[in-house]
Amino acid sequence: MPTSPKILALGGAHIDRRGQVSGIYVPAASNPGIMREDVGGGVFNALRSVVKRGVAASLLSVRGGDAAAETVASAIAGAGIADLSVVFLDRTTPSYTALIDSEGELIVGFADMGLYDLAFPKQIRRAKVREAMAEAAAILCDANLPTAALERLVAQAGDRPVFAIAISPAKVVRLEPLLGNLSLLFTNRREAAALAGADMSGRDLVDALRRVGLRAGVVTAGSAPVLGFDGSGIFAVDPPAPRRVADVTGAGDALTGATVAALLRGLPLRAALREGAAAAMLAIESAEAVPSFTTASFGQALALVPEAREVA
Repeated sequence: MPTSPKILALGGAHIDRRGQVSGIYVPAASNPGIMREDVGGGVFNALRSVVKRGVAASLLSVRGGDAAAETVASAIAGAGIADLSVVFLDRTTPSYTALIDSEGELIVGFADMGLYDLAFPKQIRRAKVREAMAEAAAILCDANLPTAALERLVAQAGDRPVFAIAISPAKVVRLEPLLGNLSLLFTNRREAAALAGADMSGRDLVDALRRVGLRAGVVTAGSAPVLGFDGSGIFAVDPPAPRRVADVTGAGDALTGATVAALLRGLPLRAALREGAAAAMLAIESAEAVPSFTTASFGQALALVPEAREVA
């Protein structure tokens, strides 16, 4: 049997809290709702979907010496991911808190992630990381890493593909110095606008992203078509309507993970992005940040995703 491809991921793995308002959201007031707590993070959420699609994975993140760190470590092990993370006993584990409305749309997100900026740059050169990189077919990172760490990562990656997750409009700019070194960048419309310098769409947006050095990218925009581009052209995948909406949190990460897994199986981006759209639909239908699915249920979701179409 062929061996599974391996991927090394570096980035966020932290406590992810999602508070959902029960009724109509009222600003500047007490809103009844439900708070859920899980382990999330852009790279970790995406990586769990990568693993579910048959890729072996290792993860480098950083965490504190608190009870939350034990929760994160347990989640990484439970996902079947090799944990290369570093623990700082005198620090607090990073966290992200999202408030969403009754329809599942984000109201506001709050990130307490100073440890990533402090600790990541020195960790890239660790022997365990170099060994994992030597065995990996590709690298997956997110913009929770500061620019200094990202630059070291790209330098050590050699000729391995480097896939990146934008994380937020504020953080995606950390990737600007190395856009030309990325094999693929996953963004949403607001993050892409932060790179392009203006809110654009379609070919205009792709032209602007190419001007700042990006060779290939994926741009999501909620329920709107997913835009993709690479050396073969510009195309779009129309996401299927979810059969129910539970929580939109994590849909972009699921899309990233399934797309990356498909790319590592040798599919072109156009075909891989269809698998990403299927995973995103399953994430939206799930109350969990990372959807659970079988090969059969994934195949059923994929059958609902149309073929990629050219963008004029």
